Amino acid sequence: MRTLVVSHAGKFQTQLPHEAIDVALKEPNTILWLDITDPTPEDQILLREEFGFHPLAIEDAVRAHERPKVDAYGLPWDDDGDGVPDAPVEPPRQSDRSGAEMSEPSFAAEDAETTDELAEMVLLPLESLTPAEVEYEAEAGRNSYYFVVFYAAAYNAEEDHIEAHAISMFIGANYLVTVHTGAVSHIADTIARWRALRSPLGHRISALVHALLDAMVDDYFPLMDQVADRVEELEDVIFVEFDEGSIQTMFRLKKDLLSMRRIVAPERDVLNVLLRRQLPIFALEDMAYLQDVYDHIVRVTDSIDTYRDLLSSALDSYLSLQGNKLNQIMKTLTIASIILMTAALITGFYGQNFKFFPSMDWRIGSFWSLILIAGATLALVVYFGRKKWL
Repeated sequence: MRTLVVSHAGKFQTQLPHEAIDVALKEPNTILWLDITDPTPEDQILLREEFGFHPLAIEDAVRAHERPKVDAYGLPWDDDGDGVPDAPVEPPRQSDRSGAEMSEPSFAAEDAETTDELAEMVLLPLESLTPAEVEYEAEAGRNSYYFVVFYAAAYNAEEDHIEAHAISMFIGANYLVTVHTGAVSHIADTIARWRALRSPLGHRISALVHALLDAMVDDYFPLMDQVADRVEELEDVIFVEFDEGSIQTMFRLKKDLLSMRRIVAPERDVLNVLLRRQLPIFALEDMAYLQDVYDHIVRVTDSIDTYRDLLSSALDSYLSLQGNKLNQIMKTLTIASIILMTAALITGFYGQNFKFFPSMDWRIGSFWSLILIAGATLALVVYFGRKKWL
């Protein structure tokens, strides 16, 4: 199923035929969002012919279990469109106030490996760019796009399981194409926000991308809250009720958290690449919004690690309690066997077949043996009690 929304000069159109995509992309001041649910071979042909996306990107988009990643295609000096520069060219240079030449910062310095280093870079306003630099950015934006794979996640209380849905995004200068399987509420909600009266998203692709990414990442927080509540419930069941059946639930939840960790960690790298502005699709003023999403991803990653550690500690505590319980059972059985052995010793002593045997002619002989058994048992219980073995 396809959903096409085109915004031109603040007016939205949704009834356009898909054959008009090529015309809409060439019109100035036009923003296009195409959402494809459960892609078919016809949809793949559409992505290849109308948008000219790389076959590798289309192949990854239709796969349901692709790893979160970001690829840059169609660089200004990339003639074959494979995302690999054929003959790298230096962007136009500008001069600072002192007259010395300086490279276009573009927030993409190769030596900046961390977010802190990126934050220390000086962001120049768009007005400070020379006409040659503006033309360079415009040309790069028209001929390039990002392919991003991101995940939306939710907690299924009925199945006690974390569900994740991959969303593939083609991000261009004036279009956004999303491909996914099944319904994704974040996309419908973001489109509704975009089409709302006086929408804060405005008329920029970067705002749509940020709104979509931010909606998916923000839903990670209630998911982590539900996981925290579930961990507390499992801890109570284990330490209060000592329910062994909850161990399987803990292992399943720990596996889900590991899967989330494998999703969130690459997504952090995705945002880090977008922050570098390898392609000038995002403006410099958009970096603050992407940085905010990046910070949220870092917080979610820390939460996942924390709850995984809590589950591991709970499992270790359960195994320790189970070992202590087994030791207690073995101690009880050992004490019971000692008491029974003592009674068997007395009965065996009086069961000897001798003609002359002490107390054989007593009228209370049988009662005497019972008294000895009871006295020995009582003495052993008192002794074990003083040793605190009971």
